[in-house]
Amino acid sequence: MFSNFLIGLREGLEASLVVCILIAYLVKTGNRNKLVPIWIGVGIAIVVSLAFGAGLEFGSQEMTFKAQEALGGSLSIVSVGLVTWMVFWMRRTARHLKTELHGKLDAALAMGTGALVATALLAVGREGLETSLFVWRAVHAADDGWHPMIGAFLGIAAAVVLGWLFYRGALRINLSKFFTWTGGMLVIVAAGVLAYGVHDLQEAEFLGGIHNRAFDISATIPPDSWYGTLLKGTFNFQPDPTVLQITVWALYLIPTLALFLAPVGFGRSVGATDQKAQKATDEKPEADSAGDGARGGDGAVHDGERVRDGARRAGSGAGGNQV
Repeated sequence: MFSNFLIGLREGLEASLVVCILIAYLVKTGNRNKLVPIWIGVGIAIVVSLAFGAGLEFGSQEMTFKAQEALGGSLSIVSVGLVTWMVFWMRRTARHLKTELHGKLDAALAMGTGALVATALLAVGREGLETSLFVWRAVHAADDGWHPMIGAFLGIAAAVVLGWLFYRGALRINLSKFFTWTGGMLVIVAAGVLAYGVHDLQEAEFLGGIHNRAFDISATIPPDSWYGTLLKGTFNFQPDPTVLQITVWALYLIPTLALFLAPVGFGRSVGATDQKAQKATDEKPEADSAGDGARGGDGAVHDGERVRDGARRAGSGAGGNQV
């Protein structure tokens, strides 16, 4: 339930912030009459997202067991890929999101009502489709009835309230830190979903090694205990994973979390520093040579002035003797 609450909160808050930015910009620029197309686009995005989730749920019920497991495993991998792309994209572009949306909205205003509807639809629909896919996969992985769905809806409701408070100016938080912490937790959740997707593909006989267990601690953490259910619902924990599941889980989690938590532009900043240092080193001899030349030039000028002064004094002395 917690993992789905986190998904709903994170994705819902992104969508809420997008809507708030669009509405605030239209109000600020005197285009209140253009708010209706924005809300129409948001409404269509919500309907499409719910229809997509319903299609996944009811469409999969008509399949055989192996087909269901194959579909579930494949969509688990797709959802993990989408969530991973989403957290890295938001980490990279959060600072420029407002400017980017303003540019798109200016273009949409110039094109007309349909473009405004499409702008809101695409901005919110992407988050909605990702949420539907990830929540559907998490619900089936947790196998905990409607509790995961309740968690997701509570997260979305909290995101809507937070978005409204942001718009009214009644709430201010460090969004960079918020998205960093929630993004890191989502990477951990995604690792569990990926491992469970591998298990589904093994049960569908797309992958081998279903009986090759890495360990079995079912006696210590029973799957039907409250803490076993909590771990499974939060991190998709499995007390008896296969070797392939553990391998895929580690290969995804360790490098992805390390890259996500690394400073933004770390590699580029180091390279830029090295280039600046090298440039300064290369330019130093040239500066020294120029300085020496300048000093030499000054000496020559001073010597010339002394010669001219001596000549003038000599000339004056000669003139006085003639008079």
